[in-house]
Amino acid sequence: VQLMESGGGTVQAGGSLRLSCVASGSTSEIDTLAWHRQAPGKEREGVSCISSGDGNTYYANSVKGRFTIFRDNSKNTVYLQMNSLKPEDTAVYYCGASLYPSLGDSPYDGWGQGTQVTVSS
Repeated sequence: VQLMESGGGTVQAGGSLRLSCVASGSTSEIDTLAWHRQAPGKEREGVSCISSGDGNTYYANSVKGRFTIFRDNSKNTVYLQMNSLKPEDTAVYYCGASLYPSLGDSPYDGWGQGTQVTVSS
């Protein structure tokens, strides 16, 4: 599966951004699409994921109530609507695909190229 993210940018604290990720290739083999992020000097962390099987969504505690993940299966696209952004949300955001939902790294064997999100205070 190939993944291509877009939608990053620079916003002020309190602002919003919407990220998109298009999956191509063997998409029928995957269940979950996810967003992870990596800030400078930190390890990659799971942000949110969504299962196509039951539609369940999962969020890291740090983004609950501010971020919303949704997908358009007809377009093989997953979105991350990010509201009330904080400077600590600054990171490169990566899209991943897996067979089951997880906010850990292990089920994901590949990532997109990433898109930079910068939140200024």
